[in-house]
Amino acid sequence: MNEGQALDPIGLTRTLCEIESTTYHEGEVGDFLAEFLARRGWEVEKTPVPQPAESSDSGPRWNVYAGPPGQRPDLVFSTHMDTVPPYIPFSEDAEFMYGRGVSDAKGIIAAQVAAAEGLRGYGFRVGLLIVSGEERDSAGAKVANLAPKGSRFLINGEPTDNRLALASKGALRAVFRSTGKMAHSAYPELGDSAVHKLVEVLGRLLGLSLPETEDSGSSTLNIGQINGGYAPNVIADKAEAQVLVRLVGDSAPVRAALVEAAAGLAEVDFTLEIPFVRLRALPGLPTMIAKFTTDIPQLSNWGEPLLLGPGSIHVAHTPFERLAKKELREAVELYIQVGKQLLS
Repeated sequence: MNEGQALDPIGLTRTLCEIESTTYHEGEVGDFLAEFLARRGWEVEKTPVPQPAESSDSGPRWNVYAGPPGQRPDLVFSTHMDTVPPYIPFSEDAEFMYGRGVSDAKGIIAAQVAAAEGLRGYGFRVGLLIVSGEERDSAGAKVANLAPKGSRFLINGEPTDNRLALASKGALRAVFRSTGKMAHSAYPELGDSAVHKLVEVLGRLLGLSLPETEDSGSSTLNIGQINGGYAPNVIADKAEAQVLVRLVGDSAPVRAALVEAAAGLAEVDFTLEIPFVRLRALPGLPTMIAKFTTDIPQLSNWGEPLLLGPGSIHVAHTPFERLAKKELREAVELYIQVGKQLLS
């Protein structure tokens, strides 16, 4: 598909989903996007995104920026090229597309490219920023924020059922580590169970009253992983739990509550924080509250943010990920409508 040919967002989604790109393995899809967009008349930049120590892949990964040749964009569409594992092959029927990434977020990439080309045809200066690493730590967004293009607005794409998000919850990730003394379980008085300490901490966490707001709902806490001990007949000398809180405001009171719950029983290490953000509405468009986090807090230098995209977050990250073809086509027109409202 070359410059001048009408872009088929369903066909582009299909092609993107046939390229596996779970987080840390974005190189191939980034190469494809850069070449594809250059052929269609965009001025393209590929920026390397470093592999972290935890990655098992040493290959390249990229951010891809495509903009109007020689011009600053007024509006940039942005989303991510990485997906969560495991890879699920693409399939489709007359109504839906299925597979990993159709809604989060390769269908969104296709809709944004089609909308950007539509707005370009109307004479607007628009760009595209497609990043790596959103599903893990927003590594690509952090790299992109060091080299903004001067845009006035950023439309970030995540599955919002084609509704504008009025807010996006933040996230606070914490690791709780308990230590003790190993012993034979027949003689518990000779040991000190780290597992028992951690269980007490986790019970306290589940009983916490967390902050809430009238318009954005309540903070929520999930104990996602627990590790510790060696065998049922051994007193454990170490135990660990990974906890994630979805924020609806300042993290300070939540941090304090987590530390207090662990007092005397476990150490707390805060490993990630993404702030809660409020976003603008536009007249005539339906709205929602996004209970998930996005790259928006890490793209603060790319203009005033909005959050909008086709697909349901309820099927993202599941074996049942799907996107209606009709909804994808509607997203293209919606992105164009929003772009015109912002820039006219």
